[in-house]
Amino acid sequence: MSRPARPEDVDEICGSLPETELGISWGDRPTWKVPRGDKGKGFVLYRAPHKSAVDPDTGEMYDDLVVITTPTEVEKHALVADGSTPFFTIDHFKGYAAVLVQQSRLGEIGRDELEEIITDAWATKAPKKLVREHLGE
Repeated sequence: MSRPARPEDVDEICGSLPETELGISWGDRPTWKVPRGDKGKGFVLYRAPHKSAVDPDTGEMYDDLVVITTPTEVEKHALVADGSTPFFTIDHFKGYAAVLVQQSRLGEIGRDELEEIITDAWATKAPKKLVREHLGE
C-alpha cells in the first residue's frame, strides 16, 4: 500500500492535474476548479463548518471537511458503504454525486487511493478533450 494520505496531499494532487486552479465558490470557500478561468467547475471543495454535518459523538460541527465530486452516485455510494474508508455523506448532499471526508481522517486511506478518487473527480468536471489528453481514451 502507498503511504497514508495527508491533508496536504489534497492540494498537491489537485494542483498536479492539468488546467486546475484553486479558486472560490459558494461565496468564499476554497475550491479546486477545472479548467482555469471563468468556465471552471469545482471538483474539490473545502466546506465551511455547518450544522448539516456534525460529529455524531460530540455534536460539534466538523471544521475540516473536504467535498470530493464523484463521477456518479454509484461511486458515491460505493465509497460511503465501504466501512474501511473515512468517506461519508449527509442529507444535505442527497441526490448529489459527492462524498465528504474529514482531513483528520485522510490517513485511513493510502495516498494512491486518494489520488484515484480526486482524479475521477477532476475527470468528471474537466472538458472531455482534456481528460482524453491526460488519461488516454
